[in-house]
Amino acid sequence: MAKPQLQLALDHTNLESALQTVKILHPYIDIIESGTILCVSEGMKAVRELRALYPDHTLVADLKVADAGETLATEAFNAGADWMTVICAAPLATMAKAHEVAQARGGEIQIELFGNWTLDDARAWHQLGIKQAIYHRGRDAQASGQSWGKADLDLMKQLSDIGLELSITGGIVPEDLPLFRDITVRAFIVGRALAQAADPAAAANAFHSAIDALWGDQHA
Repeated sequence: MAKPQLQLALDHTNLESALQTVKILHPYIDIIESGTILCVSEGMKAVRELRALYPDHTLVADLKVADAGETLATEAFNAGADWMTVICAAPLATMAKAHEVAQARGGEIQIELFGNWTLDDARAWHQLGIKQAIYHRGRDAQASGQSWGKADLDLMKQLSDIGLELSITGGIVPEDLPLFRDITVRAFIVGRALAQAADPAAAANAFHSAIDALWGDQHA
C-alpha cells in the first residue's frame, strides 16, 4: 500500500480566487483538483491554467460526468487533466468510453460514490479497468452532523478488497486519518480545511505529519 497523497480541492466560484489559494498551497500538496463548482463556473479554462502553472502536479477535473463520457473526457484530458471524475450513477457504457479516452491519454477515471450503488457495481467498474473511486461525505451530510462510522469503514475496506484505490473526502481533518489506516487510500481530499485555514501551510503540514505517522513505512 503506497503512502496516501494530499489533494487540494478548489471549490471556488471564480478562477482568480482559486489561483490565489493554490499559489499559497502548491508546495505542500501532491494533487490539485479543479472542483465541480470551479469547473461549472470557469469551464476547462480552469484546468488549462492550472496545468500551465503547475505542470508537475497531478491535476483532477472533477466533472462528475453522468453522460457523454467520451466527449467530456476528451475535453478534460485535452485541457491537461490527469484524472477525471465520473458519477457512480452513470451508465457503464459512459464509464467505459471515458476510461478509453483516459487510457489513450495516460490518465485515469475516478468513480465518485454518491447515492445508491452496490459492491457488484464496484466490481463491474474494476473489471472495466478503472482503478480509483472517491468515497465522499457530501457538504449536506457534513452540515447535518453525519460523521464517519463503522459502516463507512467496512464499506471502504470491501472496496479496497475489490482492488479499488480510494480517495476520501468530506470535512477531513488530520485527527480523522487513523480511522483509515487499513484502507487502500490513494489520497485525502481537503478543501476548506486548507483553503480557509488561518495558516494554510501549517494546516497542510499537519496532514502530512499525520500521514507520515500512519503510513511512513510505506513508499510514496
